[in-house]
Amino acid sequence: MALAAALTPLQRLARIGYATLLRLALPAYALRLWRRGRAEPLYRFALGERVGLYREPAGGAGWLWLHAVSLGETRAAAALIDALRERRPGMRLLLTHGTATGREAGAALLRAGDAQVWLPVDTPGAVARFFDHFQPAIGVLMETEVWPNLLLEAERRAIPMVLANARLSERSARRGEQLSTLLRPAAQSIALVLAQTPLDAARLHAAGARRVEVCGNLKFDVTPDAGGLARGIAWRQVAGRAVVLAASTREGEEAALLAAWNQQPAPRPLLLIVPRHPQRFDEVAALIAAAGFAVSRRSTWDDVPPPEAAAADVWLGDSIGEMASYFGCAQVALLGGSFEPLGGQNLIEAAACGCPVLMGPHTFNFADAAERALQEGAAQRVADITAAVRLALAMVSPGAAGSESDSGQTLPSAERALAFVARHRGAAKRMAEGITALMR
Repeated sequence: MALAAALTPLQRLARIGYATLLRLALPAYALRLWRRGRAEPLYRFALGERVGLYREPAGGAGWLWLHAVSLGETRAAAALIDALRERRPGMRLLLTHGTATGREAGAALLRAGDAQVWLPVDTPGAVARFFDHFQPAIGVLMETEVWPNLLLEAERRAIPMVLANARLSERSARRGEQLSTLLRPAAQSIALVLAQTPLDAARLHAAGARRVEVCGNLKFDVTPDAGGLARGIAWRQVAGRAVVLAASTREGEEAALLAAWNQQPAPRPLLLIVPRHPQRFDEVAALIAAAGFAVSRRSTWDDVPPPEAAAADVWLGDSIGEMASYFGCAQVALLGGSFEPLGGQNLIEAAACGCPVLMGPHTFNFADAAERALQEGAAQRVADITAAVRLALAMVSPGAAGSESDSGQTLPSAERALAFVARHRGAAKRMAEGITALMR
């Protein structure tokens, strides 16, 4: 019996309430997209797609549909898409996203005959129109994207759904348990879950997933852009001194970082700050200026910083899709999102670029990768942003290579970071095998 037909009365009521709330929230959602479009104009593009309305014909059924909500998931999906194309050279890829950064990065993954649209909001009508229009043969959702109405509609149409590179933190598992009446049937309807770690697999199985396999983390398979790395090295030459990167910083972290940086004696290395969210670029620029630092913004350069940029105290990385260049420019990276209780960001990309990482206490969103990096010498954990600044300065000082921190731990290095990534490759091939086995 199909799960959709086996829902309990309470589960049916939960779905009705969820769908009703989403419908009522649509005007506010549309207004939010329009406002975000001031800073990121792509949010105002093709708004009809957000409710399952499309300008162009789909060009037939049989799509391999992959959803990567944002930039991080899209970057990870690149390795999986390459592996899927190796197994199915003639596949037609339908790529969906939820954010402007994800859609912009995803455009580079398309080939002739592929398509790219926004994922519709999870109302019954919008997802039904999406499936009517594209008629995919299979759906692949990246990491944590569990949408109840989307999965219910796919099950009704006998479209197998896969959750790839799946992860579930302890905190998210607790939150999901509070909504289990709504989310458990959705998890049960997924044909295959391809988890990053055994712990993720256990949590996802407890949440209702029926078939779970451990495949590793796709982000280890992502190859940094060689041109971007070379560009970053050229930037460092312009800087003329050591570079410390604060990567993917979040609210509250920049102010604390700038205060800690101001306390360090001159001459200091160059500080490079790359905020996580583009809509905060101007805000962070104002914070830097208010702290009394001279700032040079990436958006004002051509490929190479102008000579006057070398005199700046801080560079602001206010661009999209250039993380390889930022990591290539720096000798050490402070991991954004880990110095406030936000769960941290992906540190694998930094390691793949040969940039060792200093991370704060909050890495629950990427717990396995963070602990492995710590054990294998690609990263070191510190108590707070002040400790991170002090250790970063020690790492980039002359003669620091191979030295130890105050705790006696050998400092992370570029060589250990690269070796860490090399040891954990292979998830893309394993996941591609599982996905293609389900395709009709």
